[in-house]
Amino acid sequence: MSVGIKYQSGFGNEFASEAIAGVLPEGQNSPQRVAHGLYAEQLSGTAFTAPRHSNRRSWLYRIRPAAVHQPFQPLAHAHFHNRFDEAPATPNQLRWDPWPMPTAPVDFVDGLVTIAGNGDAAAMVGAGVHVYAANRSMQGRYFYDADGELLIVPQLGRLRLATEFGVLDVAPLEIAVIPRGVRFRVELLDAEARGYVAENFGALLRLPDLGPIGANSMALPRDFLAPVAAYEDSEGDFELIAKFQGALWRASIGHSPLDVVAWHGNYAPYKYDLTRFNTVGSISVDHPDPSIFTVLTSPSDTAGTANLDFVIFPPRWLVAEHTFRPPYFHRNVASEFMGLIEGAYDAKAGGFAPGGMSLHNCMTGHGPDAASFEKASAADLDTPDHLTGTMAFMFETRMVFRPTQQALDAPGLQGDYYRCWQGLARHFAP
Repeated sequence: MSVGIKYQSGFGNEFASEAIAGVLPEGQNSPQRVAHGLYAEQLSGTAFTAPRHSNRRSWLYRIRPAAVHQPFQPLAHAHFHNRFDEAPATPNQLRWDPWPMPTAPVDFVDGLVTIAGNGDAAAMVGAGVHVYAANRSMQGRYFYDADGELLIVPQLGRLRLATEFGVLDVAPLEIAVIPRGVRFRVELLDAEARGYVAENFGALLRLPDLGPIGANSMALPRDFLAPVAAYEDSEGDFELIAKFQGALWRASIGHSPLDVVAWHGNYAPYKYDLTRFNTVGSISVDHPDPSIFTVLTSPSDTAGTANLDFVIFPPRWLVAEHTFRPPYFHRNVASEFMGLIEGAYDAKAGGFAPGGMSLHNCMTGHGPDAASFEKASAADLDTPDHLTGTMAFMFETRMVFRPTQQALDAPGLQGDYYRCWQGLARHFAP
């Protein structure tokens, strides 16, 4: 791997990067002979005929083509899958304690556990939701997901994502997206790592349209970082793991697949610092919808309705007058999976800890617990409220999330979660 980790900025840009000068051809993506005896290979993330504004592909100039490996064989993995029909979808509110850390050596792939999901990877619609908990780096193993792109949300511990395109270092309060089909290895930069993963089977994640908000709010394209070219030229007895149609497969490979010396295109991994999000909100009265906190969206075939949204609840000022400031009581046609990276969530006084998660499915009532409601109802609205030291997020989808049996059987599932609303007293006085 070439020394140093460097980035280039912009979302969906047509990038060009080379670890050795002179590798990228001029005026011809697939020349008869590539410099230094490399092979030209195109990686397409959308259909060849997708409209120009949404077409995603990159040309890779690599030491060996991606086809050079032994045949794949099934690889048993008890916890990471697409089995979303194991248990009935439930209208009950669900919440889990922080996922426990492993006691035996576990890497990123082995530490993935599927919590819920919907849709169908074969039909390229829907999403899976997973957590990971690991205490060692991937050693001699590489992974790619043919079912969808991976949105990785670290909650504990820093990760180094060594990919075909270069290296991304990602820490809590940052996210990384690994496109469908991109091969990578996860190294731990701390003793332990834990976080959340959304596996998007649908249309590629992109920045949401802003409409009347204008051009300069929410997540800005300039703050998204893609890696510069870096490559590994190593041979040995390695393992290539693929997720394909909900199952894992393994193949022996005699070299590192991270052997791309140069690349250009607009289909590449990227990272984003959540603290750079330009938050907007109400400065007068009433309560805007949480859609104003959308970082990335995967659109569906219905305009304005997402296959998957990634939404955050960052530090911000609450200044609205004559208004209940925390998130309001709510029933939603969409289904909401929430996680907490750090701090406390302003709609819950307790029970929702960093590393934990909750699930509120379509039309399931939810909102502030009794303690949060009473506190906010008595707040002095002449005084601004500055929320600091917090970062919650939400994976939201138009389809119902179906929890897996292993998630429903987990010791951390809070059987008494419903009780947090039972203390909401009757105040009606006609």
